[in-house]
Amino acid sequence: MSTLSRRAFVASALSSTLLTALPAGATESPQPAAFDPAQVIARARALATQGYQPRQQVPQDWLDLTYDQYKAHRFRTKDAIWSKTDSSYNVDLFLPGLYFRHAVQVNTVKDGMTRPFGFDMALFDRGEIAPPLSTTGALGYSGLRLRTQLDQPNKKTEFCVFQGASYFRAIGIGQAYGLSARGLALKTGDPMGEEFPDFIEFWLEAPGPNQRSMVVHALMDSPSVTGAYRFTITPGATTVMDVEAHLFAREDLTHAGLAPLTSMFLFDRTNRNRFDDFRPNVHDSDGLLILNGNGERLWRPLANPVHLQISSFVDENPRGFGLMQRSRHLQDFEDLEANYHRRPSLWVEPKGNWGKGAVTLVEIPADKEIYDNIVAYWRPQDTLPAGTELPLSYRLSWGEDPEMDLARVIDTAAGARIFGEPGRLMTVDFEAHPLLDGDPEDIEVHLSSPHVETSEGVLQRNPATGGLRLAFSFAPNEENHVELRLQLRRNGAAASEVWLYRWTA
Repeated sequence: MSTLSRRAFVASALSSTLLTALPAGATESPQPAAFDPAQVIARARALATQGYQPRQQVPQDWLDLTYDQYKAHRFRTKDAIWSKTDSSYNVDLFLPGLYFRHAVQVNTVKDGMTRPFGFDMALFDRGEIAPPLSTTGALGYSGLRLRTQLDQPNKKTEFCVFQGASYFRAIGIGQAYGLSARGLALKTGDPMGEEFPDFIEFWLEAPGPNQRSMVVHALMDSPSVTGAYRFTITPGATTVMDVEAHLFAREDLTHAGLAPLTSMFLFDRTNRNRFDDFRPNVHDSDGLLILNGNGERLWRPLANPVHLQISSFVDENPRGFGLMQRSRHLQDFEDLEANYHRRPSLWVEPKGNWGKGAVTLVEIPADKEIYDNIVAYWRPQDTLPAGTELPLSYRLSWGEDPEMDLARVIDTAAGARIFGEPGRLMTVDFEAHPLLDGDPEDIEVHLSSPHVETSEGVLQRNPATGGLRLAFSFAPNEENHVELRLQLRRNGAAASEVWLYRWTA
Protein backbone atom coordinates (compact mmCIF):
# COMPACT_ATOMS: atom_id res chain seq x y z
CA MET A 1 0.00 0.00 0.00
CA SER A 2 1.51 3.34 -1.06
CA THR A 3 2.15 6.15 1.40
CA LEU A 4 -0.52 8.19 -0.35
CA SER A 5 -3.08 5.42 -0.19
CA ARG A 6 -2.36 5.18 3.50
CA ARG A 7 -2.68 8.95 3.87
CA ALA A 8 -6.06 8.99 2.13
CA PHE A 9 -7.17 6.10 4.31
CA VAL A 10 -6.09 7.82 7.53
CA ALA A 11 -7.57 11.15 6.48
CA SER A 12 -10.97 9.61 5.89
CA ALA A 13 -10.95 8.01 9.34
CA LEU A 14 -11.89 11.07 11.36
CA SER A 15 -15.23 9.45 12.16
CA SER A 16 -16.81 10.10 15.52
CA THR A 17 -20.35 9.56 16.56
CA LEU A 18 -23.79 4.41 16.27
CA LEU A 19 -26.99 3.36 15.24
CA THR A 20 -27.67 -0.11 16.56
CA ALA A 21 -26.46 -2.48 13.86
CA LEU A 22 -28.60 -5.34 12.62
CA PRO A 23 -27.59 -8.83 13.70
CA ALA A 24 -24.57 -10.34 11.97
CA GLY A 25 -25.64 -12.44 9.02
CA ALA A 26 -28.79 -10.41 8.39
CA THR A 27 -28.26 -8.82 4.98
CA GLU A 28 -31.40 -7.22 3.54
CA SER A 29 -34.44 -7.14 5.82
CA PRO A 30 -37.58 -8.77 4.37
CA GLN A 31 -39.73 -6.01 5.89
CA PRO A 32 -39.50 -2.81 3.80
CA ALA A 33 -41.05 0.49 4.85
CA ALA A 34 -42.23 3.45 2.81
CA PHE A 35 -39.53 6.02 2.06
CA ASP A 36 -39.76 9.71 1.32
CA PRO A 37 -36.70 12.02 1.24
CA ALA A 38 -38.65 14.39 3.47
CA GLN A 39 -38.36 11.75 6.20
CA VAL A 40 -34.59 12.28 6.36
CA ILE A 41 -35.11 16.02 6.78
CA ALA A 42 -37.71 15.36 9.49
CA ARG A 43 -35.28 13.01 11.26
CA ALA A 44 -32.58 15.68 11.26
CA ARG A 45 -35.01 18.34 12.49
CA ALA A 46 -36.25 16.13 15.34
CA LEU A 47 -32.72 15.05 16.26
CA ALA A 48 -31.68 18.69 16.67
CA THR A 49 -34.32 19.19 19.39
CA GLN A 50 -32.75 16.43 21.49
CA GLY A 51 -29.48 16.37 23.38
CA TYR A 52 -26.53 14.96 21.50
CA GLN A 53 -25.90 11.26 22.21
CA PRO A 54 -22.39 9.96 21.38
CA ARG A 55 -22.46 6.69 19.53
CA GLN A 56 -21.17 3.43 20.90
CA GLN A 57 -17.76 2.30 19.63
CA VAL A 58 -17.09 -1.02 17.96
CA PRO A 59 -15.43 -3.68 20.17
CA GLN A 60 -11.88 -3.02 21.33
CA ASP A 61 -10.31 -5.89 19.35
CA TRP A 62 -11.58 -4.23 16.14
CA LEU A 63 -9.94 -0.96 17.20
CA ASP A 64 -6.68 -2.76 18.02
CA LEU A 65 -6.19 -3.99 14.43
CA THR A 66 -3.02 -2.88 12.71
CA TYR A 67 -3.28 -1.11 9.38
CA ASP A 68 -2.27 -4.26 7.48
CA GLN A 69 -4.66 -6.46 9.50
CA TYR A 70 -7.53 -4.10 8.76
CA LYS A 71 -6.76 -4.05 5.03
CA ALA A 72 -6.59 -7.87 5.04
CA HIS A 73 -10.40 -7.94 5.39
CA ARG A 74 -11.58 -7.47 1.81
CA PHE A 75 -15.14 -7.01 0.66
CA ARG A 76 -16.16 -9.44 -2.12
CA THR A 77 -17.29 -7.23 -4.98
CA LYS A 78 -19.22 -10.09 -6.55
CA ASP A 79 -21.56 -9.86 -3.54
CA ALA A 80 -21.97 -6.08 -3.70
CA ILE A 81 -25.36 -4.46 -3.23
CA TRP A 82 -27.35 -4.92 -6.50
CA SER A 83 -24.62 -7.16 -7.97
CA LYS A 84 -27.24 -9.83 -8.72
CA THR A 85 -29.54 -7.36 -10.51
CA ASP A 86 -29.47 -5.33 -13.73
CA SER A 87 -28.87 -2.11 -11.79
CA SER A 88 -26.39 0.28 -13.40
CA TYR A 89 -24.56 0.64 -10.06
CA ASN A 90 -23.02 -1.68 -7.48
CA VAL A 91 -22.21 -0.65 -3.90
CA ASP A 92 -19.32 -2.11 -1.87
CA LEU A 93 -19.11 -1.84 1.92
CA PHE A 94 -16.27 -1.20 4.39
CA LEU A 95 -15.67 -2.68 7.83
CA PRO A 96 -15.23 -0.52 10.92
CA GLY A 97 -12.18 -0.90 13.15
CA LEU A 98 -8.72 0.65 13.50
CA TYR A 99 -9.34 4.38 12.82
CA PHE A 100 -13.05 3.88 12.05
CA ARG A 101 -14.48 3.66 15.56
CA HIS A 102 -18.19 3.67 14.76
CA ALA A 103 -20.63 1.97 12.41
CA VAL A 104 -23.17 3.61 10.12
CA GLN A 105 -26.53 2.21 9.05
CA VAL A 106 -26.91 1.51 5.32
CA ASN A 107 -30.39 1.26 3.76
CA THR A 108 -31.49 0.51 0.21
CA VAL A 109 -34.50 2.14 -1.46
CA LYS A 110 -36.46 0.61 -4.33
CA ASP A 111 -39.93 1.44 -5.69
CA GLY A 112 -40.48 3.91 -2.86
CA MET A 113 -39.70 1.34 -0.16
CA THR A 114 -36.64 1.20 2.07
CA ARG A 115 -35.05 -1.63 4.00
CA PRO A 116 -31.87 -1.78 6.11
CA PHE A 117 -28.91 -3.70 4.77
CA GLY A 118 -27.82 -5.63 7.82
CA PHE A 119 -24.25 -6.30 8.85
CA ASP A 120 -22.83 -9.56 7.46
CA MET A 121 -19.20 -10.47 8.16
CA ALA A 122 -19.50 -13.27 5.61
CA LEU A 123 -19.36 -10.64 2.84
CA PHE A 124 -15.65 -10.15 3.58
CA ASP A 125 -12.74 -12.43 2.74
CA ARG A 126 -10.16 -12.64 5.52
CA GLY A 127 -6.47 -12.68 4.68
CA GLU A 128 -3.93 -14.83 6.51
CA ILE A 129 -2.76 -12.03 8.79
CA ALA A 130 -6.30 -11.00 9.79
CA PRO A 131 -7.12 -12.22 13.34
CA PRO A 132 -10.58 -13.53 14.33
CA LEU A 133 -12.76 -10.72 15.68
CA SER A 134 -15.66 -10.26 18.08
CA THR A 135 -19.02 -11.05 16.52
CA THR A 136 -21.19 -9.18 19.02
CA GLY A 137 -21.40 -5.54 20.03
CA ALA A 138 -21.79 -2.32 18.06
CA LEU A 139 -20.93 -3.81 14.67
CA GLY A 140 -21.87 -2.56 11.24
CA TYR A 141 -20.30 -0.95 8.18
CA SER A 142 -18.05 2.12 8.29
CA GLY A 143 -18.80 3.38 4.80
CA LEU A 144 -19.52 2.55 1.18
CA ARG A 145 -18.04 2.69 -2.32
CA LEU A 146 -19.92 3.29 -5.59
CA ARG A 147 -19.09 1.49 -8.84
CA THR A 148 -20.57 1.78 -12.33
CA GLN A 149 -19.56 1.24 -15.95
CA LEU A 150 -17.28 4.07 -17.03
CA ASP A 151 -14.65 3.68 -19.75
CA GLN A 152 -14.35 -0.12 -19.65
CA PRO A 153 -17.21 -2.12 -21.20
CA ASN A 154 -18.92 -4.67 -18.94
CA LYS A 155 -16.88 -3.59 -15.93
CA LYS A 156 -18.12 -1.54 -13.02
CA THR A 157 -15.31 0.77 -11.87
CA GLU A 158 -15.20 2.59 -8.54
CA PHE A 159 -15.39 6.39 -8.59
CA CYS A 160 -16.78 7.54 -5.23
CA VAL A 161 -16.34 6.69 -1.52
CA PHE A 162 -18.20 7.81 1.61
CA GLN A 163 -16.26 6.86 4.75
CA GLY A 164 -15.27 8.53 8.00
CA ALA A 165 -17.04 11.46 9.72
CA SER A 166 -18.81 13.33 6.88
CA TYR A 167 -15.97 12.80 4.40
CA PHE A 168 -16.46 11.69 0.82
CA ARG A 169 -14.33 11.76 -2.32
CA ALA A 170 -14.70 11.09 -6.00
CA ILE A 171 -12.75 11.05 -9.27
CA GLY A 172 -13.33 11.58 -12.96
CA ILE A 173 -12.48 8.91 -15.52
CA GLY A 174 -8.74 8.16 -15.55
CA GLN A 175 -8.02 10.01 -12.32
CA ALA A 176 -6.69 8.84 -8.95
CA TYR A 177 -8.21 9.67 -5.56
CA GLY A 178 -6.85 12.83 -3.99
CA LEU A 179 -8.64 15.56 -2.07
CA SER A 180 -11.89 15.04 -0.15
CA ALA A 181 -15.08 16.96 0.52
CA ARG A 182 -17.14 17.01 3.72
CA GLY A 183 -20.73 17.58 4.64
CA LEU A 184 -19.80 20.40 7.03
CA ALA A 185 -16.75 21.89 8.77
CA LEU A 186 -17.02 23.37 12.26
CA LYS A 187 -14.46 25.53 14.07
CA THR A 188 -11.64 24.67 11.66
CA GLY A 189 -8.42 26.23 12.92
CA ASP A 190 -10.03 27.52 16.14
CA PRO A 191 -7.87 27.36 19.29
CA MET A 192 -10.46 25.23 21.15
CA GLY A 193 -10.27 22.53 18.46
CA GLU A 194 -12.36 21.40 15.52
CA GLU A 195 -15.68 19.55 15.65
CA PHE A 196 -16.25 16.77 13.11
CA PRO A 197 -19.90 16.02 12.24
CA ASP A 198 -20.71 12.44 11.18
CA PHE A 199 -22.89 10.88 8.54
CA ILE A 200 -24.63 8.26 10.70
CA GLU A 201 -27.09 6.73 8.22
CA PHE A 202 -27.34 6.36 4.42
CA TRP A 203 -30.22 5.59 2.06
CA LEU A 204 -29.21 4.36 -1.42
CA GLU A 205 -31.78 4.69 -4.19
CA ALA A 206 -31.57 1.67 -6.52
CA PRO A 207 -30.83 2.88 -10.07
CA GLY A 208 -32.42 1.33 -13.14
CA PRO A 209 -30.38 -0.67 -15.69
CA ASN A 210 -29.41 2.36 -17.80
CA GLN A 211 -29.57 5.12 -15.21
CA ARG A 212 -26.63 7.55 -15.39
CA SER A 213 -27.01 9.14 -11.96
CA MET A 214 -27.30 7.67 -8.50
CA VAL A 215 -28.98 9.27 -5.50
CA VAL A 216 -27.59 8.93 -1.96
CA HIS A 217 -29.30 10.38 1.13
CA ALA A 218 -27.38 10.91 4.36
CA LEU A 219 -28.29 11.86 7.94
CA MET A 220 -25.67 13.90 9.79
CA ASP A 221 -25.24 14.35 13.54
CA SER A 222 -22.87 16.35 15.73
CA PRO A 223 -22.91 18.04 19.14
CA SER A 224 -23.64 21.43 17.52
CA VAL A 225 -25.74 20.60 14.47
CA THR A 226 -27.70 17.96 12.56
CA GLY A 227 -28.29 17.74 8.83
CA ALA A 228 -30.06 15.95 5.97
CA TYR A 229 -28.23 15.58 2.66
CA ARG A 230 -29.22 14.43 -0.80
CA PHE A 231 -26.44 13.70 -3.31
CA THR A 232 -27.29 13.23 -7.01
CA ILE A 233 -24.06 11.76 -8.41
CA THR A 234 -23.23 11.56 -12.12
CA PRO A 235 -19.83 10.06 -12.96
CA GLY A 236 -17.89 10.82 -16.13
CA ALA A 237 -14.75 12.62 -17.34
CA THR A 238 -15.87 15.08 -14.67
CA THR A 239 -17.91 13.54 -11.86
CA VAL A 240 -20.70 15.89 -10.83
CA MET A 241 -22.52 15.89 -7.50
CA ASP A 242 -25.59 18.03 -6.94
CA VAL A 243 -25.92 18.50 -3.19
CA GLU A 244 -29.07 19.54 -1.35
CA ALA A 245 -28.75 19.97 2.41
CA HIS A 246 -30.83 21.11 5.37
CA LEU A 247 -28.84 22.06 8.48
CA PHE A 248 -30.44 22.33 11.95
CA ALA A 249 -28.44 24.15 14.62
CA ARG A 250 -28.44 22.65 18.12
CA GLU A 251 -26.17 25.46 19.29
CA ASP A 252 -25.22 28.84 17.86
CA LEU A 253 -22.97 28.14 14.85
CA THR A 254 -20.47 30.98 14.98
CA HIS A 255 -17.89 29.29 12.74
CA ALA A 256 -19.45 26.96 10.17
CA GLY A 257 -17.69 25.97 6.97
CA LEU A 258 -20.09 25.26 4.09
CA ALA A 259 -19.07 22.98 1.20
CA PRO A 260 -15.68 22.27 2.83
CA LEU A 261 -12.80 20.76 0.86
CA THR A 262 -9.76 19.04 2.39
CA SER A 263 -6.46 18.44 0.61
CA MET A 264 -2.68 18.05 1.00
CA PHE A 265 0.11 20.40 0.01
CA LEU A 266 3.65 19.55 1.12
CA PHE A 267 5.95 21.43 -1.25
CA ASP A 268 6.49 22.88 -4.70
CA ARG A 269 9.08 25.27 -6.16
CA THR A 270 8.23 27.97 -3.61
CA ASN A 271 9.37 25.90 -0.59
CA ARG A 272 11.27 22.99 -2.14
CA ASN A 273 14.42 23.83 -0.13
CA ARG A 274 12.74 22.69 3.13
CA PHE A 275 12.43 19.03 2.05
CA ASP A 276 15.08 16.45 1.29
CA ASP A 277 13.05 14.58 -1.33
CA PHE A 278 13.79 13.17 -4.80
CA ARG A 279 10.54 14.63 -6.16
CA PRO A 280 10.21 18.23 -7.42
CA ASN A 281 6.63 18.63 -6.10
CA VAL A 282 4.35 16.80 -3.65
CA HIS A 283 0.72 17.89 -3.42
CA ASP A 284 -2.86 16.86 -4.14
CA SER A 285 -3.78 20.46 -4.96
CA ASP A 286 -1.63 23.45 -5.84
CA GLY A 287 -3.99 26.40 -5.58
CA LEU A 288 -7.29 27.91 -4.49
CA LEU A 289 -9.42 29.29 -7.34
CA ILE A 290 -12.23 31.76 -6.61
CA LEU A 291 -14.84 33.30 -8.89
CA ASN A 292 -16.20 36.01 -6.64
CA GLY A 293 -19.55 37.75 -6.68
CA ASN A 294 -18.13 40.54 -8.89
CA GLY A 295 -17.02 38.05 -11.53
CA GLU A 296 -13.31 38.42 -10.68
CA ARG A 297 -11.18 35.25 -10.92
CA LEU A 298 -8.60 34.89 -8.15
CA TRP A 299 -5.77 32.35 -7.99
CA ARG A 300 -4.02 31.78 -4.67
CA PRO A 301 -1.10 29.29 -4.78
CA LEU A 302 -1.16 27.01 -1.75
CA ALA A 303 1.53 27.07 0.94
CA ASN A 304 2.83 24.81 3.66
CA PRO A 305 3.57 27.48 6.26
CA VAL A 306 5.81 27.25 9.30
CA HIS A 307 2.89 28.45 11.43
CA LEU A 308 -0.85 27.96 11.00
CA GLN A 309 -2.27 30.58 8.67
CA ILE A 310 -5.85 31.44 7.80
CA SER A 311 -6.81 33.59 4.81
CA SER A 312 -10.27 35.09 4.28
CA PHE A 313 -11.44 36.30 0.89
CA VAL A 314 -14.43 38.46 1.81
CA ASP A 315 -17.27 38.26 -0.71
CA GLU A 316 -21.00 38.36 -1.27
CA ASN A 317 -22.84 35.68 -3.22
CA PRO A 318 -19.74 33.86 -4.54
CA ARG A 319 -20.09 32.22 -7.94
CA GLY A 320 -17.61 29.44 -7.23
CA PHE A 321 -14.46 28.31 -5.46
CA GLY A 322 -12.32 25.21 -5.34
CA LEU A 323 -8.98 23.53 -4.81
CA MET A 324 -7.25 22.85 -8.12
CA GLN A 325 -4.48 20.54 -9.26
CA ARG A 326 -2.95 22.31 -12.27
CA SER A 327 0.28 20.30 -12.36
CA ARG A 328 -0.75 17.63 -14.88
CA HIS A 329 2.48 15.96 -16.04
CA LEU A 330 4.33 13.03 -14.51
CA GLN A 331 7.57 15.00 -14.67
CA ASP A 332 6.01 17.59 -12.36
CA PHE A 333 6.21 15.01 -9.56
CA GLU A 334 8.41 12.11 -10.80
CA ASP A 335 6.35 9.78 -8.59
CA LEU A 336 5.40 6.54 -10.36
CA GLU A 337 3.32 5.31 -7.42
CA ALA A 338 1.34 8.26 -6.06
CA ASN A 339 0.23 9.60 -9.47
CA TYR A 340 -0.20 13.13 -8.15
CA HIS A 341 -0.58 14.40 -11.71
CA ARG A 342 -3.85 12.44 -11.93
CA ARG A 343 -5.46 13.90 -8.80
CA PRO A 344 -8.76 15.70 -9.41
CA SER A 345 -9.52 19.36 -8.99
CA LEU A 346 -12.73 20.09 -7.08
CA TRP A 347 -14.96 23.06 -7.94
CA VAL A 348 -17.89 24.27 -5.83
CA GLU A 349 -20.75 26.15 -7.52
CA PRO A 350 -23.26 27.64 -5.05
CA LYS A 351 -26.90 27.54 -6.11
CA GLY A 352 -28.89 30.58 -5.11
CA ASN A 353 -27.50 33.45 -3.06
CA TRP A 354 -25.20 32.58 -0.17
CA GLY A 355 -25.12 36.17 1.11
CA LYS A 356 -22.15 37.80 2.80
CA GLY A 357 -19.17 35.86 4.10
CA ALA A 358 -15.73 34.73 3.02
CA VAL A 359 -14.05 31.93 1.15
CA THR A 360 -11.72 30.76 3.89
CA LEU A 361 -8.40 28.97 3.37
CA VAL A 362 -6.73 27.18 6.28
CA GLU A 363 -3.11 26.11 5.76
CA ILE A 364 -1.64 23.88 8.48
CA PRO A 365 2.10 23.16 8.82
CA ALA A 366 2.98 19.60 7.74
CA ASP A 367 6.22 17.67 7.51
CA LYS A 368 4.89 14.56 5.73
CA GLU A 369 2.50 13.87 2.88
CA ILE A 370 0.36 11.61 5.08
CA TYR A 371 -1.35 14.69 6.54
CA ASP A 372 -4.22 16.56 4.93
CA ASN A 373 -3.20 20.11 5.86
CA ILE A 374 -5.33 22.27 3.54
CA VAL A 375 -8.99 23.19 4.13
CA ALA A 376 -11.15 25.57 2.07
CA TYR A 377 -14.80 26.46 2.65
CA TRP A 378 -17.40 29.23 2.62
CA ARG A 379 -17.85 30.87 6.01
CA PRO A 380 -21.10 32.86 6.34
CA GLN A 381 -20.73 36.27 7.94
CA ASP A 382 -23.68 35.79 10.29
CA THR A 383 -24.04 33.27 13.09
CA LEU A 384 -26.68 30.56 12.57
CA PRO A 385 -28.61 30.74 15.86
CA ALA A 386 -29.57 27.60 17.77
CA GLY A 387 -32.96 26.26 16.72
CA THR A 388 -32.81 27.59 13.17
CA GLU A 389 -32.67 25.80 9.82
CA LEU A 390 -30.35 26.55 6.91
CA PRO A 391 -31.28 25.12 3.48
CA LEU A 392 -28.30 24.84 1.19
CA SER A 393 -27.63 23.62 -2.35
CA TYR A 394 -24.52 23.52 -4.50
CA ARG A 395 -22.74 21.51 -7.19
CA LEU A 396 -19.40 19.73 -6.82
CA SER A 397 -17.36 18.97 -9.96
CA TRP A 398 -14.50 16.48 -9.59
CA GLY A 399 -12.17 16.63 -12.59
CA GLU A 400 -10.20 19.34 -14.38
CA ASP A 401 -10.30 23.11 -13.84
CA PRO A 402 -13.58 24.81 -14.76
CA GLU A 403 -13.52 26.48 -18.17
CA MET A 404 -12.09 29.99 -18.11
CA ASP A 405 -12.02 32.89 -20.56
CA LEU A 406 -8.77 34.28 -19.11
CA ALA A 407 -5.19 33.02 -19.05
CA ARG A 408 -4.50 30.81 -16.03
CA VAL A 409 -1.44 30.79 -13.80
CA ILE A 410 0.28 27.43 -14.27
CA ASP A 411 3.34 27.78 -12.05
CA THR A 412 4.83 29.91 -9.28
CA ALA A 413 8.45 29.71 -8.14
CA ALA A 414 10.44 31.60 -5.52
CA GLY A 415 14.00 31.86 -4.29
CA ALA A 416 16.68 34.16 -2.97
CA ARG A 417 17.90 36.94 -5.24
CA ILE A 418 21.47 35.90 -5.95
CA PHE A 419 22.83 39.04 -7.59
CA GLY A 420 22.44 42.63 -6.44
CA GLU A 421 20.71 43.64 -3.23
CA PRO A 422 19.41 40.88 -0.93
CA GLY A 423 15.80 39.96 -1.46
CA ARG A 424 13.43 37.47 -3.01
CA LEU A 425 12.95 36.59 -6.67
CA MET A 426 9.54 35.42 -7.91
CA THR A 427 8.52 33.96 -11.25
CA VAL A 428 4.89 33.51 -12.32
CA ASP A 429 4.05 31.50 -15.46
CA PHE A 430 0.83 32.06 -17.39
CA GLU A 431 -0.46 29.49 -19.85
CA ALA A 432 -0.51 30.07 -23.61
CA HIS A 433 -3.75 31.92 -24.36
CA PRO A 434 -5.08 34.02 -27.26
CA LEU A 435 -5.27 37.06 -24.96
CA LEU A 436 -1.50 36.80 -24.42
CA ASP A 437 -0.50 36.29 -28.07
CA GLY A 438 1.84 38.69 -29.83
CA ASP A 439 4.53 40.93 -28.40
CA PRO A 440 4.83 40.75 -24.58
CA GLU A 441 5.33 44.53 -24.64
CA ASP A 442 1.65 44.87 -25.58
CA ILE A 443 0.67 43.31 -22.24
CA GLU A 444 0.20 45.52 -19.18
CA VAL A 445 1.60 44.22 -15.90
CA HIS A 446 -0.36 45.26 -12.80
CA LEU A 447 1.75 44.23 -9.81
CA SER A 448 1.30 45.62 -6.31
CA SER A 449 1.84 44.99 -2.61
CA PRO A 450 0.64 46.88 0.48
CA HIS A 451 3.82 45.90 2.34
CA VAL A 452 6.85 46.32 0.05
CA GLU A 453 8.03 47.83 -3.19
CA THR A 454 8.55 45.39 -6.05
CA SER A 455 10.85 45.63 -9.04
CA GLU A 456 9.30 46.59 -12.35
CA GLY A 457 9.47 42.99 -13.52
CA VAL A 458 10.43 41.35 -16.80
CA LEU A 459 7.71 39.77 -18.97
CA GLN A 460 8.96 37.20 -21.47
CA ARG A 461 7.64 34.45 -23.69
CA ASN A 462 8.41 31.05 -22.15
CA PRO A 463 9.39 28.72 -25.02
CA ALA A 464 8.63 25.63 -22.92
CA THR A 465 4.97 26.57 -22.34
CA GLY A 466 4.21 29.05 -25.11
CA GLY A 467 2.81 31.37 -22.45
CA LEU A 468 4.28 34.35 -20.63
CA ARG A 469 6.50 34.47 -17.56
CA LEU A 470 6.86 37.45 -15.28
CA ALA A 471 10.00 37.65 -13.13
CA PHE A 472 10.24 40.28 -10.38
CA SER A 473 11.87 40.78 -7.00
CA PHE A 474 11.23 42.47 -3.68
CA ALA A 475 13.06 43.03 -0.41
CA PRO A 476 11.04 41.86 2.61
CA ASN A 477 13.07 44.10 4.95
CA GLU A 478 11.53 43.71 8.43
CA GLU A 479 8.23 42.31 7.21
CA ASN A 480 7.39 38.77 8.37
CA HIS A 481 4.78 38.41 5.67
CA VAL A 482 4.17 40.10 2.33
CA GLU A 483 0.97 40.10 0.27
CA LEU A 484 1.40 40.34 -3.52
CA ARG A 485 -1.17 40.88 -6.26
CA LEU A 486 -0.61 40.49 -10.00
CA GLN A 487 -2.75 40.59 -13.13
CA LEU A 488 -1.93 40.86 -16.83
CA ARG A 489 -4.16 43.16 -18.88
CA ARG A 490 -4.51 44.07 -22.53
CA ASN A 491 -5.91 47.43 -23.61
CA GLY A 492 -7.07 47.96 -20.05
CA ALA A 493 -9.10 44.72 -19.89
CA ALA A 494 -8.21 41.63 -17.87
CA ALA A 495 -6.15 39.11 -19.86
CA SER A 496 -5.36 36.79 -16.93
CA GLU A 497 -6.82 35.75 -13.63
CA VAL A 498 -5.58 37.61 -10.56
CA TRP A 499 -2.56 35.99 -8.87
CA LEU A 500 -2.50 36.47 -5.11
CA TYR A 501 0.48 35.32 -3.07
CA ARG A 502 1.45 35.49 0.59
CA TRP A 503 5.15 35.31 1.31
CA THR A 504 6.04 34.47 4.90
CA ALA A 505 9.42 34.64 6.61
